[in-house]
Amino acid sequence: MKRIAIQGTLGSYHDIAAHRYFEGEDIELICCATFEEVFGAIREDSHTIGMLAIENTIAGSLLHNYELLRQSGTQIVGEYKLRISHSFVCLPEEDWADITEVNSHPIALMQCREFLNRHPQIKVVEAEDTALSAEIIHREHLCGHAAICSKHAAEMYGMKVLEEGIETNKHNFTRFLVVADPWQVDDLNRQRTHEPNKASVVFTLPHQEGSLSQVLSILSFYRINLTKIQSLPIIGREWEYEFYVDVMFDQMLRYKQAIAAISPLTKQLKILGEYEDGKASIQ
Repeated sequence: MKRIAIQGTLGSYHDIAAHRYFEGEDIELICCATFEEVFGAIREDSHTIGMLAIENTIAGSLLHNYELLRQSGTQIVGEYKLRISHSFVCLPEEDWADITEVNSHPIALMQCREFLNRHPQIKVVEAEDTALSAEIIHREHLCGHAAICSKHAAEMYGMKVLEEGIETNKHNFTRFLVVADPWQVDDLNRQRTHEPNKASVVFTLPHQEGSLSQVLSILSFYRINLTKIQSLPIIGREWEYEFYVDVMFDQMLRYKQAIAAISPLTKQLKILGEYEDGKASIQ
């Protein structure tokens, strides 16, 4: 049985993504309040696998998770893209006229802004997690409270779904990374059904004109497809940045040649993981 550390509680989108990614396998979830705790669970038990959101098509990148990933020393072994569909839920005996307050994670609230604007009489209160909001309302029998969470969480906690698909943008996907202790990567790789065709890399560059364009030109020369680039400032070093880059390739050899070619132009280049591109999944 695999032990999977996630941020959030049972019924959360991390829970759904973990069960989808490891479909058909026996897994035990370790529910963590923060992403720091996810990496802490991996440090405590090297056999624990972590699953964490890294970006959303609407809310953008979770910048803090990039830094946590780099500092942790873990390796990315996979990814999963989950279609996020929010539901407005309440206690079974209540209805629209009873609701005075809605609780959910700030990002979920932001993604449902148009829906909330249509109900200005309902007080919006930020909470730690989408599914946890539903669990607390159910457990403490909070009359007049609603939660924004997945339909899966509503069913899990016996909540009534008042409306489904309340997210503003229906093309709402979250990309999750699957990370593991480096000592476990070889074992996990042997379980793969396909060869890696994607990699995540982080590096810094000298503070001089054209340094980034040189790197990008080399990747283009080797026909490496750049799918994402994210820069983060280096604390204490003014105007210097770390660059987190995702690339896709169809030949491992050519990818390795490209990495070797850009290495002399970069500083502190680190491969965060080589894995299979995750397909988008509809809930």
